[in-house]
Amino acid sequence: MNIRKKPAAAAAGKGTRSARPEDQKLPIASTFAYGFQHVLTMYGGIIAPPLIIGAAAGMSSQDIGLLIAACLFVGGLATILQTVGIRFFGSQLPLVQGVSFAGVSTMVAIVHGGGGIQAVFGSVIAASLIGLLITPLFSKIIRFFPPVVTGTVITTIGLTLMPVAANWAMGGNSKAENYGSMANIGLAAATMAIVLLLSKVGSAAISRLSILLAMVLGTLIAFAFGMADFSKVGQGEIVAFPTPFAFGAPVFEIAAIISMLIVILVTLTETSADIIAVGEIVGTKVDSKRIGDGLRADMLSSAISPLFNSFTQSAFAQNVGLVAITGVKSRFVVSAGGLILVILGLLPVLGRVVAAVPTPVLGGAGVVLFGTVAASGIRTLSKVEYRNNMNLIIVAASIGFGMIPIAAPSFYDQFPSWFGTIFHSGISSAAVMAILLNLLFNHLKAGNSENQSVFVAGTERVVREEDLKCLADGDRFEGGKLIDCDGKEVRVESSEKAAEH
Repeated sequence: MNIRKKPAAAAAGKGTRSARPEDQKLPIASTFAYGFQHVLTMYGGIIAPPLIIGAAAGMSSQDIGLLIAACLFVGGLATILQTVGIRFFGSQLPLVQGVSFAGVSTMVAIVHGGGGIQAVFGSVIAASLIGLLITPLFSKIIRFFPPVVTGTVITTIGLTLMPVAANWAMGGNSKAENYGSMANIGLAAATMAIVLLLSKVGSAAISRLSILLAMVLGTLIAFAFGMADFSKVGQGEIVAFPTPFAFGAPVFEIAAIISMLIVILVTLTETSADIIAVGEIVGTKVDSKRIGDGLRADMLSSAISPLFNSFTQSAFAQNVGLVAITGVKSRFVVSAGGLILVILGLLPVLGRVVAAVPTPVLGGAGVVLFGTVAASGIRTLSKVEYRNNMNLIIVAASIGFGMIPIAAPSFYDQFPSWFGTIFHSGISSAAVMAILLNLLFNHLKAGNSENQSVFVAGTERVVREEDLKCLADGDRFEGGKLIDCDGKEVRVESSEKAAEH
């Protein structure tokens, strides 16, 4: 007997706005307690990009502290816009916004290309405004970003950040006498061991905070051995409003903008996926209008963020997971988390504390943190169909192409500067290759044949164990039909149609 389930949105209250699960309001104390949990969950992720980019730009600990404070401040404002929403902007879903990892490698490449942090800010402004303009058309463009593309790009993001983690573990400054010393690497290893230990033996809450707790414990170990210096934490203001363009006016370079535009397209794809995912978790209706409002909030926040010395904004996937784990669906809980981020952003002294964390500690945590990004991409790639198509070679060629600037940083030194700016970034290289190959093999199908290359032969046929459990002895497949042991035909439905029952 087939029983058709009611849509989650209808079950939540027949689609009326007042009955939406995400509109639930909790007591003020619970609201801020759960909101603070969201902040703790994403704190390690939001401070890592300014640390990486600031170090690449050769900034002092005080300036990196300002960058961190700015990213917290803008992330809080972007979160409030996304959750509370105004007309045309904001999905009104429990989504936490912050600086996206997707652009880190590209921004580092822009900095190393000679443009400095000002060129990074200029590229973010221009690319985000372009992203804002193309948002209405993105529903048509998004089909060119299937999991084979997004999974490849996300995997490459994690892999391209591994040299950063290794450099941190060695000490961060290649000119220092103790660079690569046993003490530095040992401290990084101890921090990584703490992350793994807390993930295994701690409670669910401790496991989710393992990165942050490991950084705290690693810093305490470093302090005990005289490897931590907090003397500069007190230098500077304790409370301060982010100064607009504190590091100079933005610089607009065509190559940097093109490179950043690729990041924006990836960000739009990731945020679309997060909006759809959190809508399913909450049990509310998510239509094209709501996705569009969420993407416009993303792009507006990203375009304005360089004014306050921050970078591209996007939804944090780990907080989508937190909504699923806790079952707290209220968007106002996340709004409270955004307010907490704004307050933290007005305290640059906290940014200086984070900037004073020993670099090897960041390296130990970074190995797991960046590895998690790569693992997320691999998880996406596991959903890709590889049988009788060219998806395997798309993934192989794209990741390989993305690894070239990591394996050989001087590979593009003899190329024109605009070309080098784009392809010195592993993520840009992988994204360009994955998009072009996906178009060539999966959209321009003229000339395609069965089993197009030897690469297809490497993809074995696999039947899931749970699919076999419904079969009985004597069942067989004949003439395109499934026949049971009694000789009767068994109806076969698509997974989409079966899900409706």
